[in-house]
Amino acid sequence: MENFTEGKVAETIEQQTAKIPSDVFLWASLAAMGTSLALKCLGSKHNALFVGQWAAPFLLFGIYNKIVKTQGHDQTS
Repeated sequence: MENFTEGKVAETIEQQTAKIPSDVFLWASLAAMGTSLALKCLGSKHNALFVGQWAAPFLLFGIYNKIVKTQGHDQTS
C-alpha cells in the first residue's frame, strides 16, 4: 500500500481550519440564507441570489472542518 502525504500548504490549512468551531460554518450558512431572504424581500433579486449561493460552500467548509478534526492531518514527523 502506498503512503501519500499532504503538501505543506494543505497541511497548514488543515492545522488552521481545525481550530475553527464547526458551528461557525453552520451559522454562516444560516446567516447567508437569512440575508438572501431579506434581500429578496427588499427587492434586490440579483444580490439575494448571489448571497444565497454562499450557503452551500459554507456547509461544505463545515464538512471539511469536521473531517480534519475527526481524521486529523498527515503526521509526517
